[in-house]
Amino acid sequence: MAEITKVKPGTLTDFGNGFYHIRGSFKLGGILDLGTHCALVELADGRFVFLDSYTLDDELKAKVDALTDNGRKIAAIVNLHPFHTLHCEWMAKAYPDAKLYGTKRHHEKFPDLRWESDTCEAGALDGLFGDALQFSVPQGVHMVCEDENVHFSSVLAYHRPSGTIFVDDTLSCIKAPFPLSLLPITGKLAFHPTLAKALEPNPYAADAFREWAIRMAQDWADARRIATAHNTTMTFASGEFPEKVGAALGQVAGVLQKHRDRPAQA
Repeated sequence: MAEITKVKPGTLTDFGNGFYHIRGSFKLGGILDLGTHCALVELADGRFVFLDSYTLDDELKAKVDALTDNGRKIAAIVNLHPFHTLHCEWMAKAYPDAKLYGTKRHHEKFPDLRWESDTCEAGALDGLFGDALQFSVPQGVHMVCEDENVHFSSVLAYHRPSGTIFVDDTLSCIKAPFPLSLLPITGKLAFHPTLAKALEPNPYAADAFREWAIRMAQDWADARRIATAHNTTMTFASGEFPEKVGAALGQVAGVLQKHRDRPAQA
């Protein structure tokens, strides 16, 4: 049976086999802390990769620097969500020798940072870190929508040695008090509630998205946990992840069918 855990911001958790998860703080309206995250991943050759950016306090930075020879072993910083941008500049400056990867929106928002030329959603990460890290880009949905309040899409990462999936908003699971406890992403693994607005404007997008989700779940069926940005980690038995994704697809079946039934836009 799946277990959902929530730790306080500022916590570094060793998931084993070279995956270190960092839980951060993100306050909505400066009051309600929804949480955010990043991760430090050790590669087979002893180098490290950051998944997403976060401004580390002195205690967290000391722990990261102890693992990475004061940052000298950090090979890359990989920013996976086009709208998770608050901490990009800090991390790029804190570890200036690391190669910096981001989505097209990252490049546009911070043109003065030294980005690698290819973007994350365009295949820049494919095979870049060997077998340790795999990446998946959702299909049938916009990576960046015209409505910038829609934050559905992000690039998902899987660290097979630790069985850890790292995801920002595309898949979510939160533990929260009332009234947030009423949200469909509370207490279960679910697709972000903005899916309907993120789907591409053609009736085939719904099936493209569903097929991507099934394929991703099958490819990563041996995962043992999923770390979500806001604000929990869910652990489960090996082979259970496809069932969780199937249940999440069931929750949005009506959304997908409604999209199939709409006329295509020119």
